[in-house]
Amino acid sequence: MTTFPELLRKLRMEAGWSLAALAQHVHYDRTSLHSFESGRRPTPFEVAERADEALGTNGRLVAKWREEDAARREAAAVHRVRAAALAMSNDLTALAELDISELQEGVESTAVDYLANPPAPMMDRAHALRGEAFERLRSGHFRPGDRADLYVAAGRLSGVLAYALLDLGDAVEAHAHAVAAGRCAEFAGDSELAAWVAGTKSLISRFQGDYGKALEYVRDGYQWVGGGHGTGEARLRCGEAQCLANLGDSRAANDALDGAELARERIRRDDSLEGLFGFSRAKQSYYAGSSLIWLDGGHDAERAVREASAAIALWQSGPEEERSLDDERLAHIYLATARVQLDDVEGAADAIRPVLSLPLEEQISWIVKRADRLAGMLSAPRYAGNRTAVETVEAINALAA
Repeated sequence: MTTFPELLRKLRMEAGWSLAALAQHVHYDRTSLHSFESGRRPTPFEVAERADEALGTNGRLVAKWREEDAARREAAAVHRVRAAALAMSNDLTALAELDISELQEGVESTAVDYLANPPAPMMDRAHALRGEAFERLRSGHFRPGDRADLYVAAGRLSGVLAYALLDLGDAVEAHAHAVAAGRCAEFAGDSELAAWVAGTKSLISRFQGDYGKALEYVRDGYQWVGGGHGTGEARLRCGEAQCLANLGDSRAANDALDGAELARERIRRDDSLEGLFGFSRAKQSYYAGSSLIWLDGGHDAERAVREASAAIALWQSGPEEERSLDDERLAHIYLATARVQLDDVEGAADAIRPVLSLPLEEQISWIVKRADRLAGMLSAPRYAGNRTAVETVEAINALAA
């Protein structure tokens, strides 16, 4: 089949015209006309019209140009459809191959790494990972079976943010992240995460000094535990003990701690995620010690000394991934506090010594609050002449200076 360039050259030759002669009539230079005839460049419609008129071909060139132009447009349309269809197929293939294992690995490593790192960089990491989970949920780019897992991932990362903000001293923002974590647990139907969130909300309320509200959160959380699955019940009962101790009820606080021991004995399945979302034996002893220092000393202080000492020893000798540096440092403060309650000032100074050289970025809000309380106890008139007490108070006051 004759093409437009071939027809143009054929009709020009039949008319006995040179390229230069025709070029003058179509108002293009000889080189351009040669490119049109050879097919190296597409011929403009105006060239077809002018050549038709100059050569007297009665519209043959215009008709051929329009025929080929229509064919080009149709081919281009087909190409666009094919390209779009191929792109969509590639997207669908990629979508079908999406899995969230990499995101889940990020959540797991963040939960473990939180125990040994300052809160600010962990907050940044959790925010970035949660953004990925949120975008997948919002866009629907996930496998149907991954929906619950994505909500769990987003909920856990919200939990990391709640802890980070609380460690940075902002209980209001921490609570907002805990609420988001709770909603994610609800959407995922994950009772383990829901119980953890209840305990975390209680922790935030305890930070704010609202022990009545903190107790409500704990008791609401009991609906999510049972069956020996994980440490959720043990953690909640320890949180209840902290509330009751701060409310001055020694017997009930000790009963709650004993209940936590029984809950641990009933565990048949491990937590699905360790680190920040686990509740190790060391953490349980730490909670016990941090509860009983709010009572009046005596047997409560003696148990607090045993529990805080046990927590420190377990962390220092146990698996590295279970070691929570901030909690271990706080355990030193709780041990020191209990020893002051037992009038052991030298023992208190020895207990808190590892905390007194912390750099500013590692002094989380809990450390500052609890160390200040210890300094207040050591500043009591009865210790005015005690050189160890005075020097320890000075060192605590210099901690965040």
